[in-house]
Amino acid sequence: MTHPAAPVLTVRAVLFDMDGTLVDSTAVVEQVWLEFAERYGLDYNEILRTSHGVQAGDTVRRYAPPGADFEALTAELGEMERSRTDGVIALPGAEALLAGLPDDAIALVTSADRILADIRMQAAGLTMPSTAVTAESVTRGKPHPEGYLKAAALLGANPADVVVFEDAPAGIAAARAAGMRTVVVGDAGHLEDGMWRIPDYSAVTVTAVKDDDGGHLLTLTL
Repeated sequence: MTHPAAPVLTVRAVLFDMDGTLVDSTAVVEQVWLEFAERYGLDYNEILRTSHGVQAGDTVRRYAPPGADFEALTAELGEMERSRTDGVIALPGAEALLAGLPDDAIALVTSADRILADIRMQAAGLTMPSTAVTAESVTRGKPHPEGYLKAAALLGANPADVVVFEDAPAGIAAARAAGMRTVVVGDAGHLEDGMWRIPDYSAVTVTAVKDDDGGHLLTLTL
């Protein structure tokens, strides 16, 4: 029996979401949203279904009862998330992949704020890329493409020359709206042209070659 050849992507920049993509923080995220749902008698499963990959403030505004102090609630939830790191681990192969990529050709694009992103990446034992677009860096969160477009611009890469690793429907939509090839980590959504799927990074390999303009040509085998 023959197996299909692994997809090979050639790009100039690689953008990563964080939660669920590089870092497994499921236990903490679910615990925080469960406490929020129980406090206000909300549908926990519905919140989980729609909150993944979305800025916490957007979820609070969507579900908190009328008259709630949205900013205070968002700040409280943020503090809960920052103080809990038990069970936060890197996805298999993530550390090796990040180590094999040139720092000036990668960026983190996350709906978390910078403090939480630093905490989670450190808890997972991952090195934070020098370029990181976090919640406070954008005016419109995922599924809007602003974050991914901003990251590509910071790296000096055309969106067509970028690949995004994402796991959440909101983030996948953002990457696709930005015109970028997308690798889905996990089982979210259905694949369209220009999309691929991996369970984790265990089988992903990369080679990086410096090109004449000082950038990099990155070849990823999925």
